[in-house]
Amino acid sequence: MSEHERSRYGGRLLIGAAWAVLLLGLWMWGREVTDVRQGISGPVSGDVAAVGRPAGVELPPAARPLGDALPQRLDIPALGVQAPVVARGLDPKGAIDPPPYDRAGVVGWYAAGVKPGAAGAALMVGHVDTETRPAVFYRISALQPGATVRVLRDDGRVAEFTVEDVRVVARDRFDARQAYGAHRPQRAELRLITCGGTFDRATRSYTANVIVSAYLTGTGL
Repeated sequence: MSEHERSRYGGRLLIGAAWAVLLLGLWMWGREVTDVRQGISGPVSGDVAAVGRPAGVELPPAARPLGDALPQRLDIPALGVQAPVVARGLDPKGAIDPPPYDRAGVVGWYAAGVKPGAAGAALMVGHVDTETRPAVFYRISALQPGATVRVLRDDGRVAEFTVEDVRVVARDRFDARQAYGAHRPQRAELRLITCGGTFDRATRSYTANVIVSAYLTGTGL
């Protein structure tokens, strides 16, 4: 890598510390395993699904989970997002390795975990920005409960999820079980995660993370 490239990407690569804090708990826990509206953030204990859900929002019933199939594309119609999905593993420090910064429009799926649409909580990660431009999850904090998220799978089916919660979790209050555990047993769920809060120039990392929680409510072809 040239000196120019190191200068360009060096700062944001240090944001990997935020990913490590966020996802190390997931690595230890396994399969069981932010500009968000600041007023709705709450503690990471209790009913995670209820935090950040405006009163009176009626959400549809959950659909029966699907069988296993690999995700190929993530669509968020409300944000105009249509992003390819790539399988990701763990880096040497035990954190999920997000897509590289030169592929900022790509979403990473934790391939050792749940497949989107199957029972349990599937995990997808994406960058919020790079040194020069917004990235794929730049606006996910703007999602509202009731919004639709679609995952196109390699079996030809589309898993349609409904957002039930959008929240900010401060790095010093992160709890892997609360963040990534299925909110309800036997339900197919999806988590979309990115960095958030404010960018701390001293540590060269973000102070919090955005976690969007959704659950399967339908399927399409």
